[in-house]
Amino acid sequence: MLGGSFLLGVGIWVLVDPTGFREIVAVNPLLFTGVYAILIMGGMLFLLGFLGCCGAIRENKCLLLFFFMLILIIFLAELAVAILAFIFREHLTRDYFTKELKAHYQGTNSTDVFTSTWNAIMTTFDCCGVNSAEDFDDQSLFRQLNPSRLVPEVCCQRNDLMMSREECLKGIMPIRNKGCYSAVVDYFETYIYMAGALAIVVLTIELFAMVFAMCLFRGIQ
Repeated sequence: MLGGSFLLGVGIWVLVDPTGFREIVAVNPLLFTGVYAILIMGGMLFLLGFLGCCGAIRENKCLLLFFFMLILIIFLAELAVAILAFIFREHLTRDYFTKELKAHYQGTNSTDVFTSTWNAIMTTFDCCGVNSAEDFDDQSLFRQLNPSRLVPEVCCQRNDLMMSREECLKGIMPIRNKGCYSAVVDYFETYIYMAGALAIVVLTIELFAMVFAMCLFRGIQ
């Protein structure tokens, strides 16, 4: 029940967060769908905790069997998600993000959700483009809409700016020249291992829960 409550809280926070985290995940439909998956999973876990507790205390076979079936469904769903994530991992590669950036990024002052999200990412992680400022080449939508600029203005915004803004916009050593892909991966690298370890722990707990539920189910006379 505590685990379900935590997931529900995380999902609700992402949806109502005033700092714009929702816009960051909204750029990718798969990520935004994951938020609703977290809400559904949290609700199911909360219900599971309630059913398991009532079934064990009241020694109710129906509740215990329902508890077992729900955990089995969640367990299989998690395995399916892991397999799909492995199969479609190429959609989260550096080349994929570079292609999307060139095709959809419009500029610093654009109100487009995709563009606003990338501006937020470049500001937050102090980076420019996916690989570097060179991603905004002649083939990019940004250069077509802003022919007089080689890099977006957001790549030139920093408190310790050592050159003029005009020089930076012309592509003369942009202040933020580190690619966002490397910056984000470096930032979340530790959390990725933590998430993997947590997933293994959760799957192990689910296996034990199913075993204990069936043992109690068979032991009730």
